[in-house]
Amino acid sequence: MWTKATQLRLKEHRTPEIEEADLTSLVLEMSKWGVDDVNDLTWLTPPPKGSIALAGELLHQLEALENGQITKHGKVIHQLPCHPRLAHMLIMAKKEGLSALACDVAALLEERDPLNKEAGIDINLRIEALRRYRKGDLKNKKLIRIAKNAQQYRKMLDIKEDNGSVDSYETGLVLVFAYPERIAHAIPGNNAQFKLANGKIASTNHHDDLAHVEWLSIANLNARDGVGKIFLASPLNPQDLAPMVKSVKTVSWDTKRGGFNASVDVKIGSIILQSKPLRNFNQELKIEAISNAIKKEGAWLLDFNKEVEQWQNRVNSLKHWNPDQNWPDVSTRYLLDTNSEWLTPYLTEIRRPEDLKKIDLKTVLQHHLDFDLQKMLEDWAPEKIKVPSGSNIYLKYQPNGQAPVLAVRLQEIFGLIDTPKVNNGKVNLIIHLLSPGFKPVQITNDLNSFWNNAYFEVRKELKSRYPKHHWPDNPIEAAALRGVKRNKK
Repeated sequence: MWTKATQLRLKEHRTPEIEEADLTSLVLEMSKWGVDDVNDLTWLTPPPKGSIALAGELLHQLEALENGQITKHGKVIHQLPCHPRLAHMLIMAKKEGLSALACDVAALLEERDPLNKEAGIDINLRIEALRRYRKGDLKNKKLIRIAKNAQQYRKMLDIKEDNGSVDSYETGLVLVFAYPERIAHAIPGNNAQFKLANGKIASTNHHDDLAHVEWLSIANLNARDGVGKIFLASPLNPQDLAPMVKSVKTVSWDTKRGGFNASVDVKIGSIILQSKPLRNFNQELKIEAISNAIKKEGAWLLDFNKEVEQWQNRVNSLKHWNPDQNWPDVSTRYLLDTNSEWLTPYLTEIRRPEDLKKIDLKTVLQHHLDFDLQKMLEDWAPEKIKVPSGSNIYLKYQPNGQAPVLAVRLQEIFGLIDTPKVNNGKVNLIIHLLSPGFKPVQITNDLNSFWNNAYFEVRKELKSRYPKHHWPDNPIEAAALRGVKRNKK
């Protein structure tokens, strides 16, 4: 029972759950079965490739998978009836003697927040409330189910409940086990913003008790494309992060800063703790950094000028006209994504962004074609065509394989009977006939028909506009003019 307006806004079908759900458990289950490729199974709705990739990445991070195969640790995770994140957390917390705390945290994360928004983002306040509820010091109906879930986890791990005081740093460590990519470090400045190990930014209310803590372990946030909002978190002792700190040699390209940035970074994920300049580095790392920047930042880094665009259109036209021939994909996006295959030899001397603009892309791309295709390109899709006046005039090729355009002054093709062709004589040019002032006066792909029919009307108009120019009665036998031949007085 709903209105007609509501009916018109309804989707034809509900979105299948598999297209929106977290597929981490599914990927772990498949690995346990020995299924390496999701396409080996039959699906009513195939799972999204991106979701499968993200699930696999997380499982590798949790050490449940190694090189795509399930590990011993992964098999233990698989046995626990909860999300792999929580299962990993419970297993790791047991090794640290924090099982009771981990059970409380797991139970809280699986249910809705038992406290109101005014309580702030500190998950430790929820743990304290849960423990007070179990001792009979607090009445809160929202905690009934959470307490039962925590009890089930304790039974599963064969441990006793703990209703003692909470060490917030221990809670932070437990959360790190479940959400290693959500380790967060305060961004300098009074903005209550944090950079996460996964490279994203998240913030909380300036008045929150945790707003100005240096390190956070985030349990729940709204991960928007811009700045996410933190809902649940715990303070974190940076000393507990020592096993996660790595020293990484980084060679990157920063266009805004003028080129290369080579450094030795001490970091946790994307959080850089210390950085020192790297003086000597492998040339291959440098080329890889430029190549990655080109893929990421796009065509504006290189000189994709009109000549390059026409070269691409020429190749694409031949690819369109001759699908049985081995013409490569030379679309801009594909060239950017595969630049390491054709551009690498020309990147060795690059130092600054302006150096990239100096690369002659047309020549580079032409030489990347094999010799037979280079010759065929010049013969079957020439850049220029010689007209009867002796002028070599550029053709304009189209990106979609439509016939190329020859824009030429009418007087320069006197004596040319048949329409010029490309693609080994199979495709007529579209001729844009121009006045002496280079204004278009006629378009044709049948020059012979034009001379016999439309020319005389065009001649009449042009003769009135350009009376001092020569307009012969028989253009087929007249001499073509490159310059200006005036009528004799």
